[in-house]
Amino acid sequence: MADELVHYEVSRGVARITLDSPHNRNALSRQLRGELRDHLSAALADDAVRVIVLDHTGPVFCAGMDLKEAGGASSGDQGVNEFPAILEQIWTSPKPVVAKLAGPARAGGVGIVAAADIAIAVSDATFAFTEVRIGVVPAIISVTVLPRLLPRAAHELFLTGESFDAERAVQIGLINSAVPAERLDAEVDRYTGMLALGGPLALAATKEMLRRTPAADLSTDFEEMLKLSAGFFASPEGQEGITAFAQKRKPNWVPQD
Repeated sequence: MADELVHYEVSRGVARITLDSPHNRNALSRQLRGELRDHLSAALADDAVRVIVLDHTGPVFCAGMDLKEAGGASSGDQGVNEFPAILEQIWTSPKPVVAKLAGPARAGGVGIVAAADIAIAVSDATFAFTEVRIGVVPAIISVTVLPRLLPRAAHELFLTGESFDAERAVQIGLINSAVPAERLDAEVDRYTGMLALGGPLALAATKEMLRRTPAADLSTDFEEMLKLSAGFFASPEGQEGITAFAQKRKPNWVPQD
């Protein structure tokens, strides 16, 4: 039996899913894709999990598709056919997903970064949409990447395949924060700590709201959002949060130390 390429652990409400295939720069091989999908499913099904962190071993976060497996395969056998389901798991996850990058991301790896709600990278990490340089199209990852990127940057970087640094990744909306390597763990903990303070149902509904397409007219939009807001104010979770605020205590959903 092959060694596990993706590890899973849960601590204090945080599920950490770690890519551990440094020999091929955490490329999205068939085995890695399957294990990543399974661990995401486990995290989503576990009520004890409040936040998901996508981590990695080795110097590279993810190099994209495993090109050794892709060589010679027909279009129906390409691993890219399974990739949308993984990106959709991350994008639509009712639980916040944080990507932690201690190194570069390329192609499909950037698609994973974009699918996450929060992305934090070390300052010397680099990124690139390298697809066109090997004669393929960044089609699948465009679904998660384009909503994040400034349009001019998307055209430039998708068409040239040029690498860019973490500072520019922040500027164009791909990642949230770029920090020195010694501060990476603390920055991730800062974000996961803040995310864990939110009510789980409220976080899920807020994520869904962020993905919605606004109605054509303002009055319809306000009507829909009023219904959502009033429903949560009256909900058990909302009432617990309001009561906890008045009593100057943490709500019952906050993970205990």
